[in-house]
Amino acid sequence: MNWARAALARIEHNDAAALVTVLATEGSAPREAGTKMVVWEGGQSGTIGGGNLEHQATTQARRMLTGSQASFAIQDYPLGPLLAQCCGGRVRLLIERVEAASRDWLTDAARRMDAAQPFEVRTRFNPGLLTKTVAPIAASSEAPPVTLAGAQATARGARPTLGDELVERNDAPRPPLLVFGAGHVGQAVTRAFAPLPFKLSWFDSRPETADIPGVTVAGPAEMAAAAMGAGGDAYGLIFTHDHGLDYALASAGLAGGGFAYLGLIGSKTKRARFMSRLRDDGFSEAALTRLTCPIGLLHLRSKAPEVIAVSVAADLLMRLEAARISNNEDLAVASL
Repeated sequence: MNWARAALARIEHNDAAALVTVLATEGSAPREAGTKMVVWEGGQSGTIGGGNLEHQATTQARRMLTGSQASFAIQDYPLGPLLAQCCGGRVRLLIERVEAASRDWLTDAARRMDAAQPFEVRTRFNPGLLTKTVAPIAASSEAPPVTLAGAQATARGARPTLGDELVERNDAPRPPLLVFGAGHVGQAVTRAFAPLPFKLSWFDSRPETADIPGVTVAGPAEMAAAAMGAGGDAYGLIFTHDHGLDYALASAGLAGGGFAYLGLIGSKTKRARFMSRLRDDGFSEAALTRLTCPIGLLHLRSKAPEVIAVSVAADLLMRLEAARISNNEDLAVASL
């Protein structure tokens, strides 16, 4: 979720709104440090984990908006004793008003999230108010997501005092996801992936798909060039209206040598025909192993577009998590 865009939308609608941030957790907790949601009188965007924690946080946020003179609050929630949540951990939240004066830093943060650029939000605690700035950073999987006065923020112990600086990192990588095809499956898949941690590029060759928000209409050669030029961190999904175009895109994707994952929708028969043709076109067996067909979780056999979308999203999220674990292990070995 682009929380900054959600907050800006409330400002544009002249809705009093609050930004709720998980500063730190201890033990089992519904969401991790750095998680945010935007709350206003008539609704909310995002979630800090649901349940009684979220209910209490949204209630406190709305109370701040309607009856409190305070511009922010730090709130501790022991989940078991106070909220009767069985996870039993502890969460520290920052609840702060966002208003017209917040527009500049929120706009900066929103643009950086749109562009998948790592940045940090620096919050300085001044008498009765918060001063916010946004600054670019280098991505780092080792740095804590939230620090206070230079140390990792904790769910108990010292709270911010006047002059302290809270730093929140926003550097979670969003790998590119190239989706080829804007039919029923393509539309269901892009809806499923919209809130997920991927940077989506969506293509179709048919002029009539120009009316679908988010679709880039491109000729077959342009689409093939996009597939061939994909980087090694990219994910690709092919399900166009035409098997010939599917083949051209699969061939281009394999020839380009990129893609951490390249998926092609189709039956076992389609897979066999494509693999035979790719071999005839000179692709090695090692190259062919880089093409996944059928796509998604194989034990979910429904062909409904929405089921395919959920299946593919689950598969790619598991692949993304496995890649991050592997990268972190490589970093740990390299630092020895």
